[in-house]
Amino acid sequence: MLARILFCKTHGKMKISASPSLLCITSRFLCTPTTQKARYPYPDQPNSAYYDDLVSDAGRARDFKTLHHLLNKRNKDGCFNTGNTFNFITNYDDDLSILDTLTETISNLDKGFARKGAFDALIARLCRLNQIQRSLRIVEVMIHGNHGINACTFHPIVSTLTRKKKMEEAHRVLALMRETRISPDVASYNYLLTAYCVKGDLSAAVGVLTEIREEKIEADSRTYDAMVLGACKAGKIEGGLAMLRRMEEEGVPALYSTHAHVINGLVRLEYFAQAVEFVLSVAGKDKALDAQNFGHLGKYLMKRRRFEEAKLIFGKMDKRGLVMGDKLREDYHSLM
Repeated sequence: MLARILFCKTHGKMKISASPSLLCITSRFLCTPTTQKARYPYPDQPNSAYYDDLVSDAGRARDFKTLHHLLNKRNKDGCFNTGNTFNFITNYDDDLSILDTLTETISNLDKGFARKGAFDALIARLCRLNQIQRSLRIVEVMIHGNHGINACTFHPIVSTLTRKKKMEEAHRVLALMRETRISPDVASYNYLLTAYCVKGDLSAAVGVLTEIREEKIEADSRTYDAMVLGACKAGKIEGGLAMLRRMEEEGVPALYSTHAHVINGLVRLEYFAQAVEFVLSVAGKDKALDAQNFGHLGKYLMKRRRFEEAKLIFGKMDKRGLVMGDKLREDYHSLM
């Protein structure tokens, strides 16, 4: 079993508390005449947040019949699952003990996106609780039940592991994906690449890039963002700038954070004039990006007490009509 391969297995006893059914209440919201709508404030156009509230009520009451109904109905209404759908699951043993029954409930949802989306949302919730082993048990159910598992299902798992710097486990998850004939996509590799670049482990980052190239996966904005980050963290600013130029040549849009990595690298090396030159050189294409870049550099120049450069940057912001927060505006006036 997947969970056994990656981690030691733990067992939770199922403990379902009895409660009156919510289905009779919920059905009034979902499929009742106008007279009932007057008694219960059911919106004419329910949204995902509305369904999340109902799902949470049913989940806390351990009313799986209602839960099944809601998860199907919200999909039919185009109100897809969100990060809050399974918030009734917490790290308390009583909540975790219902996972087997909840998994069975989801397995019986309408085939297709309703079922697959609910499984994905549950896995994401468990990952936010750092319940990686339990999320892998859900993955196992999806695989054996042919419930539409794909690379996106694994994203929260790989993301959580890499953020926790559990790189070996993350690599093993990618290996398991391949074993189940699910090819890791660019996002899966980006989690690994970014984590290595944050650590400054360029050797490992190069290894991930080699895998991406061998798998013939096309790099995206986040791939380049990680590479720029790694280069700038290592003090190789020219390498970061070369990546930015390559992105422009290949038509890959740069993230706001990608420019911030270059600015941070230049300031870290005390190349203040070059930082000002860089911000001015990329300005004029995106006003929101300009506000981000100018403001970001201005803030760091003030911290480094580089008042002349800061005054220049703030003046350019003011002249271009860029949004300036209260703190930046206060700093600007203090330099006048």
